[in-house]
Amino acid sequence: MDLKLVKNILDLISDSDVNEVSIEEGDFKIKVKKTSDVRQADSPVYHYQAPQQAQAPPQQTPQPATTESAGKPAAAEEKKETVEGETVRSPIVGTFYRAASPDSDPFVEVGDKIEKGETLCIVEAMKIMNEIESEFSGTVQKLLVEDAQPVEFDQPLFIIKKD
Repeated sequence: MDLKLVKNILDLISDSDVNEVSIEEGDFKIKVKKTSDVRQADSPVYHYQAPQQAQAPPQQTPQPATTESAGKPAAAEEKKETVEGETVRSPIVGTFYRAASPDSDPFVEVGDKIEKGETLCIVEAMKIMNEIESEFSGTVQKLLVEDAQPVEFDQPLFIIKKD
């Protein structure tokens, strides 16, 4: 097989929808594969998932630039949280779940008395369900995250007043 024929085959394949060609002529064998465009399409899908996590963090909360009154309650609320109890924070990045399954009751509700080591919630990370346990006994004062919402590392989840 001469070089001009190989070049013609390559040109024909590049201009067609054929992805792969294999030719055998005597002892000569040639196999040609096009570079798949599918891999390029996969990358944007992966990048699409990352912004979903980036949109959900507390970037929505610090929007009180429109009015001063919206900023004052947030500041007062932070002081109130510090006074009322300890903040339980997420030890990992993942998705926050209040219950073991959608049909189950939440692990804790506002006003519940909890013991040290009791499960407060689950944070799913990479398909692994991580139970978040209380490090102390107390009363749940406030839930800071909605069910099935993405959470960041060190994001506040609960306010618990120690006993």
